[in-house]
Amino acid sequence: MRIYEGSPRQDWEEVLRAIGAFADREQLKELLFLELDEGFLLQGMALPAGGADSDSFGALAKRTYELLDEQVAQLLDETTAQRGTSGDDTPHAELTNYYEQAMRVLGAYVDGEKARDVFLFEQDGSFVLRLLHAGSGGMIGHRLAEFTKDEILAMIEAAPQQRNAEAATPAPAATGEASE
Repeated sequence: MRIYEGSPRQDWEEVLRAIGAFADREQLKELLFLELDEGFLLQGMALPAGGADSDSFGALAKRTYELLDEQVAQLLDETTAQRGTSGDDTPHAELTNYYEQAMRVLGAYVDGEKARDVFLFEQDGSFVLRLLHAGSGGMIGHRLAEFTKDEILAMIEAAPQQRNAEAATPAPAATGEASE
């Protein structure tokens, strides 16, 4: 994520959360997500716009979005502004914002892996990720990770406790400072 390097928004958790919220608003299903040099490609299936008398009513159509860095920054701002506006921030098994929450926990996973070149696809709530890992000697290679819908729901349910535990953990002393 070149645009976010050196800025406060350099974590995948927030970026994927914002893109997941966008997918929820667009009512996309069966997502495909690919990192590009200047943004991301998001593809999904959605009901086409049209009246009830349309021949295509009820049929899914493929939608493709190229989300450039500036658009992603706008999505991040929108998602941040929406935080805490729903009466209940506790996740539930039948989420209306499933992609926002699922992509957020997957973003936290990517952050923990310190990976790049993110590619993922989703089907029926399950995700497969392909991540590029780098080592001290350069690129190590791509790795795959798979998460079932039940695993994603468990990760969503556990996320508030993990955030609370991280917030309660004192920050380590800065390098070079003496501690008593």
